[in-house]
Amino acid sequence: MNAVTRPGRPERTDAARNRAKILAAANDIVTRHGVDALAMADVAAAAGVGVGTLYRRFGDRSGLAYALIDGRERLFQTAFLEGPPPLGPGAPAADRVRAFLHALADRTAEQLDLLLMAETAAPFARFGGAYDAYTTHLTVLLAEARPGADAPFLADALLAPMAAPLLAHRLRAGWTVERVKAGLDDLLDGRP
Repeated sequence: MNAVTRPGRPERTDAARNRAKILAAANDIVTRHGVDALAMADVAAAAGVGVGTLYRRFGDRSGLAYALIDGRERLFQTAFLEGPPPLGPGAPAADRVRAFLHALADRTAEQLDLLLMAETAAPFARFGGAYDAYTTHLTVLLAEARPGADAPFLADALLAPMAAPLLAHRLRAGWTVERVKAGLDDLLDGRP
């Protein structure tokens, strides 16, 4: 993911204002016309900034997609790290794993087209950042819920159905998010 601000340096007021205008314009375009209409020149024009500003700030469309995803992602991570149980701390590990996977299915479906754009921008674009946070979180919970199991492998296996390209493919073929959650429940319960 492209950094929205450079580490160790506070964001200038005008840069913060431009970022907010750019993200509002991009969000408006996506909401009204879909992700396919997210053209850098159109976003720059709608935000009243130069195209160069947009490219310097976000790099490309996938960087802009990640910036649009970021706010929702931060809320999701706060919910599973600090929120109420069973998604947040305080519930048994097995219940937290299930709640996390269900919430992730909803969260992925909510911004599926943006995640699809971002995750397919480069061969390993899906990995790092949020994915690392998910695998770490699941690995800790799975190690507690299933001592002796290969928790890192199980975390990857449980996250695989949440890959935006696969989820988009399944949902466009008529599956529902509820079906995906039920399938994850079957895996967690050890049902064939």
